[in-house]
Amino acid sequence: METILLFNFFGPEMLVVLFAILLLFGGKKIPELMRGIGKGIREFNTARSSLESELKEGMEAAERAEAKKKENSNA
Repeated sequence: METILLFNFFGPEMLVVLFAILLLFGGKKIPELMRGIGKGIREFNTARSSLESELKEGMEAAERAEAKKKENSNA
């Protein structure tokens, strides 16, 4: 079975994509575009890390509550 990978292109394909981006956005707009992409990636990573920490805290709280409930039922 063959696996399909997205964005699996190198060499000539990458040059064609970069040339198309240069034609579409122009040389002056590319730095602005890259800054926007970088800002979006940073915001995504920040949201992801805060979601991860909230999930961990919730799981730990649930585990503590379950342990307390077991402790109370055994006493």
